[in-house]
Amino acid sequence: MKKRSFRTFWHLFRGYWNSEHKWRARGLLAFVIGLNFASVYLLVRINSWYNEFYNALQQYAQESFWPLVGEFTALAFLYIIIAVYAIYLRQMLQIRWRTWMTDRYLAGWMQHQVYYRLQVLGSDTDNPDQRISEDINQFVTLTLQLLLGFLKQLTTLGAFGVVLWNLSGAFTVPLGSHEFVVYGYMFWFSLVYSILGTVGAHLVGRRLIGLNFDQQRYEADFRFNMMRVRENSESVAFYRGEDAENVGFKERFAHVISNYWQLMRQTKLLNFYVNGYAQLAIIVPLVLAAPRYFGGEMALGGLMQTVSAFGRVQDALSYFVESYDTIAQLAAVIRRLSTFTEHMEQAQALEDGVAHEQSTAGESALALAGLDVALPDGRQLMQDCTVTLPAGSSVLVTGASGTGKSTLLRTLAGIWPYGSGQVTIGQGSRALFLPQRPYLPLGSLRRALAYPRTAAGTDEELAVALRDVGLERLVDKLDTIDDWSRILSLGEQQRLAFARVLLVKPQWVFLDEATSALDEPREQEMYELLRKRLPGLSIVSVGHRSTLFAQHEEELHLTGDGSWTLQPIGG
Repeated sequence: MKKRSFRTFWHLFRGYWNSEHKWRARGLLAFVIGLNFASVYLLVRINSWYNEFYNALQQYAQESFWPLVGEFTALAFLYIIIAVYAIYLRQMLQIRWRTWMTDRYLAGWMQHQVYYRLQVLGSDTDNPDQRISEDINQFVTLTLQLLLGFLKQLTTLGAFGVVLWNLSGAFTVPLGSHEFVVYGYMFWFSLVYSILGTVGAHLVGRRLIGLNFDQQRYEADFRFNMMRVRENSESVAFYRGEDAENVGFKERFAHVISNYWQLMRQTKLLNFYVNGYAQLAIIVPLVLAAPRYFGGEMALGGLMQTVSAFGRVQDALSYFVESYDTIAQLAAVIRRLSTFTEHMEQAQALEDGVAHEQSTAGESALALAGLDVALPDGRQLMQDCTVTLPAGSSVLVTGASGTGKSTLLRTLAGIWPYGSGQVTIGQGSRALFLPQRPYLPLGSLRRALAYPRTAAGTDEELAVALRDVGLERLVDKLDTIDDWSRILSLGEQQRLAFARVLLVKPQWVFLDEATSALDEPREQEMYELLRKRLPGLSIVSVGHRSTLFAQHEEELHLTGDGSWTLQPIGG
């Protein structure tokens, strides 16, 4: 990974270890590292056992055989216990770290409507759900796997490097009339072999980083396309759009397969290299130790101990060769998380040009002062709008499509960052915004009815609200869990949104074509219901129907070029 990737990794890594959970996290990590050190110590003991055991076999020392088998059994039992708990506690640390990171990313994504502003900004962050659900899990898992593996192999290198140095002895290299003595020659050979192997692995496998990044993106795009069809299944069915959707599926799946073929070919080359490298490392220590063994300088036990020690040192030095595919996956995950983090920070840093304040006045008037509303490209939809709407106002926002009616409501809600001026509402006044298509969260009908609150009213209050909007058939289904956005028609969903207004009891309600799916008598009934149940309610509506004029007292007309007019209806 490049220098920038290391900085990015450190930025992602350090958060949890400096958080409010840092001492518990560091303590658990230290304990896991300690278990890994203990396992290395046991491996050194087992390596020494090789010497004694094979020497006993060579000398036909039957009296030593069973005691040595017993010693191995005890060492192996301890090693198994330590290895199991090292993995178990590492997974415990993994769960805690992932939980902390997921909480932080969810908070950052939901805060200041970042989830919405990423779309407004036109960010190229695709599938943020995957970044939070999968990439964080992979980052934590792969980081701990590589970090603990590296520390264990570093300890192994230190412990078995000394053993291999002592077992290697000296190797004399004649050069003309001079002789050069190389001490610990097997250790030096292992070091050079591993360095060359690591460089070779990087040259062969470096393309895997980009391919892994693209594979995750193409898989997510393919999955998201299917989710879109599931969420809009009725619209697709009405259009008979199966063929068109199949074309989309095949296009996205073709990207998945094409990239996977490249990933397969590159992985095949890396596997040829890694497996060849590993197989060669099996025979090399035997060839290097053979002269001393056949020269009588080394017994069979020493030979087997040397081969085992060489293997351990070789594994430690070859860690990056064996882990290159994992490193490539981690690099791709870091890249995805870093871009997601950067785009979230950009969205959070995007200042809202419109100041939203609360008036200290007693009544819940809505005052707009010098309000400008613009598009991201700078085009002005409304300029210098200064009006005061007293409590109880009913205003219909009109204009041709594309003139900024819905964008004005977004600005009043504080979720549209492009504009300037000031919006002031009475202190303590509650405002509720109803979009054209109400959002119904997954879960029970009670939860859908209570939204955006987390707790609903009493069963009687909910039942009264449902009956008021003509949904009495749903009264006995409050605790039924289902996909209510699929079960209820759009008209029923819009009536459910009016029931929410009755339960929340706001001072201001903003309706963005919130009755478009209702027939005109039902639309009139809903407006009259609001005035009857919530006297004094202030209403701002966006709509195209002429029948809406009868439900409002004033008209705010937008032309789309920045100009606007506010006038009484029928005046």
